[in-house]
Amino acid sequence: MASRCQSKFEREAHAQGYTLVAGVDEVGRGALFGPVFAAAVILSAARPVRGLRDSKLLPAETREELCQRIREKCVSWAVGAADAFEIDRVNILQASRLAMRRAIEKLSPRPDYLLIDAVTVDLALPQRALIHGDAISQCIAAASIVAKVERDACLREWDAVFPQYGLKNHKGYSTDEHWKALEQYGPTSQHRFSFWPVRENCRDGIWSGYPKQAELFEATACQ
Repeated sequence: MASRCQSKFEREAHAQGYTLVAGVDEVGRGALFGPVFAAAVILSAARPVRGLRDSKLLPAETREELCQRIREKCVSWAVGAADAFEIDRVNILQASRLAMRRAIEKLSPRPDYLLIDAVTVDLALPQRALIHGDAISQCIAAASIVAKVERDACLREWDAVFPQYGLKNHKGYSTDEHWKALEQYGPTSQHRFSFWPVRENCRDGIWSGYPKQAELFEATACQ
């Protein structure tokens, strides 16, 4: 059974005088297709959400239910994203941090302290990076759930555009189904060409980077 996240880190921040502690996490970092999503959540001590866990350990139906409860009970929540073009331009780590920053900047009220899964962000706010934060911090777990639900919804929409890739099944990650589709159809404009499995299946093309977004197909010769 998945262990419940503890609120130790939130309590420590509150003991230091911080009142609006936001948890931040990303989803989709390892996918071959589509944007990386991030969410930022400020939980309410007066309206706790029971059952928070790392989103990867939860079945989809439970994630959806928890996401709804988080939205209803939290002080504030927001989502940010960085698309495939941005990922290819700056690399997935920096794109993940960009998505996190966008989510944080949307929060109202503004947080006075950040708990972030694994990394820090370029914002003038006190912050703490927690390794495996989504498994040990309630507010980071809440952010991971919101980000996962939002990204999954986005990928279901993309599945309607590119049904041959099975995106609704694997959400853009590297699976046998996805690899076979890449081999058969080649990559789309929303695939991450900086990821080698995508480049490997770029028919008749040589990837040389993206000086400009408009040069996507010209740079790869995939049209």
